Amino acid sequence: MPTPSVFRNPRAHFTLVAATLSLLVSVAAGQRSVAAQQPNMAEQWNGGEIAWRDVGPGIQEASRTGQPVVMLFHASWCGSCRRYRAVWKDPGVVAASKNFVMILVDVDKHPDANGAFSPDGTYVPRTIFYTAEGDVMKDAVGKDTQYPHTIDLDDPTELRTLMQKAASQAATRAPEPHRRAEN
Repeated sequence: MPTPSVFRNPRAHFTLVAATLSLLVSVAAGQRSVAAQQPNMAEQWNGGEIAWRDVGPGIQEASRTGQPVVMLFHASWCGSCRRYRAVWKDPGVVAASKNFVMILVDVDKHPDANGAFSPDGTYVPRTIFYTAEGDVMKDAVGKDTQYPHTIDLDDPTELRTLMQKAASQAATRAPEPHRRAEN
């Protein structure tokens, strides 16, 4: 049996996973407005300053706006995650977050998302940069070659640098906005 084209095309897979997860979250939330709701534990990840989204609504926003994505995977039981939370309070990180659709994923609450977005494993914390089309930004990774989506847990410098690099790459990839000819 041939492989369905959606699984050969990573962008289509990204969109399909987002739509499926959005539907599941909507059903689980009892049909509440998912877009207005912050993800689980967002307040502990500086949710007052950073506009965190759940997976489905976040990917839909990225598709609609053309903004790149920062997807952060965490777990409440993870000691490294608790340390990493402080990095997200850095003013430079907060400012850089405005250039992205910020998606926060609790791996215990959303194991399907954890597995679907795991280019190199399901370890936590994991910070992955995606284009608006759903491609992993392979140059926006941390120094650890074994766990490339692990960013310095204690110093915000590496995260700020990667955010600036990813935003610059996204800006150079962005198509020119369509302009109507003036008469």
